[in-house]
Amino acid sequence: MAVLRIDASIQGPRSASTELADLVESEWAAARPGTEFVRRHLGAEPLPADAWAHAVHAGYLPAEQRTDAHHGAVSLAGQLAGELRAADAVILALPLYNYGISQHAKVWIDLAIAGGELGERLLDGKPAVVLTTRGGAYGPGTPREGWDHNTDYLRRVVADMWGADLTLIEREFTLVGVNPALDAFTEAAELMRKTAHEAAAQAGRVLAARH
Repeated sequence: MAVLRIDASIQGPRSASTELADLVESEWAAARPGTEFVRRHLGAEPLPADAWAHAVHAGYLPAEQRTDAHHGAVSLAGQLAGELRAADAVILALPLYNYGISQHAKVWIDLAIAGGELGERLLDGKPAVVLTTRGGAYGPGTPREGWDHNTDYLRRVVADMWGADLTLIEREFTLVGVNPALDAFTEAAELMRKTAHEAAAQAGRVLAARH
């Protein structure tokens, strides 16, 4: 069994989304020894920001008129789409940045779409664990309710466009303890952390056993 893992955090060892993905992976590996994990860390090794445009433009050009940049982008897009097709399951650790999806994850998604067939469900019926984290709080009644433009987008792409069997795990208030202005929310943040960690561990166990 092969599991594709994608991380997009820029926080290195301090990353809350990576911490959650590590829990899913460790529980999955324990429940199903021998699982192959294929990893891409988009935050540590970003994809070229201009590759998507080159891949799209290449589709309108005869092969003999394509530049090296076109050929490279088409090859990369095909590779990324192929990784999704080849995976039996995916773990996607994709945090919210500046109220939306990170540029690293957006480039990856755009290129994977460009590398597939039109309308292709790259994860059709496959389990996908999406782990997304937010520094503040964006739920109903909060001052920034409605400012999260990341989570619904991920649902649309991973579940609706790519056809995955989606498990979504969210954690908020990851900046509590970092930003003194949020110190009043320490108790709530710790509860959110505990809940997300338990959900991540359970997802790893359950999905590995099921698939």
